[in-house]
Amino acid sequence: MSTTSTHLENTAAVSIDPDTTLGAVRLTVSDLDRSRVFYERAIGLRATELDDGALALGAAGESPLIELRGDSSAPRLNRRAPGLYHLAILVPTRTDLAFALARLAQARWPLDGASDHLVSEALYLSDPDGNGIEIYRDRPRADWPRAGGQLQMSTLPLALDDVVEELRDASELQPEVPSGTRIGHVHLQVSDLGEAESFYHGVLGFDVIVRLYPGALFVSAGGYHHHIGLNTWHSAGVAPAPAGSVGLRSFTIELPGERSLAALLGRLEAAGIPAVPHADGVLVHDPFANGVLLRATRAQ
Repeated sequence: MSTTSTHLENTAAVSIDPDTTLGAVRLTVSDLDRSRVFYERAIGLRATELDDGALALGAAGESPLIELRGDSSAPRLNRRAPGLYHLAILVPTRTDLAFALARLAQARWPLDGASDHLVSEALYLSDPDGNGIEIYRDRPRADWPRAGGQLQMSTLPLALDDVVEELRDASELQPEVPSGTRIGHVHLQVSDLGEAESFYHGVLGFDVIVRLYPGALFVSAGGYHHHIGLNTWHSAGVAPAPAGSVGLRSFTIELPGERSLAALLGRLEAAGIPAVPHADGVLVHDPFANGVLLRATRAQ
């Protein structure tokens, strides 16, 4: 995340629907049983076995946040190749973030970092295959700092002791993530920021929120601080990993209705970008071979 973010006027011909959100992230892992233990115990997601052998993980009784497919023969994750930098699990409250920290401590799973971004507070870690994960809570949007009409974000150390203090009156550990937990954003590694902006901003229509931070671009719908992060910190000029490698298979962009999805598909067709029907929506690929599943959440 940048030290200062600059909200730049959208230059895309058409913005994506402001009520667009993100849905499930699909990963390939090398050992499905090992990953299941991690995501259930350390993260607090409930697993459901799918007919094709994959696992869907989410809050109890709610739509999946993560889908895992195991493949012991898959090429190992290449942390320099385009793909997932991290997926970001958004919990409803600061107390829920404290419970997430407590679960990680109980599982003895190490953090990669912890940051205060002014608009949010975040924990960073990696799953057993090295896939990056952020667990965060947003501050109320009305409290997001602005200067000169521009949204301000930063990367400051997060006071973990202060977060833990939220549990002072808790009688027991929260073993699972609460209702309302969702995918807040995804952060991708890409090989070229110009190509990334042309696709995510110019074609899909996400608004650019941060452009000036070296090696990174952040875009969103509806004024959110970011739904998609893009960076070249380790991946500039690097070719995509072999198909089927451990790591990101696809992430989901959820449009609020069929008309919004149809408008987006029209822009993809005009840009000459193939869109393939999928059981859960329509699958496209960004310029770096990252799968992007587009779906409407309701009839319109």
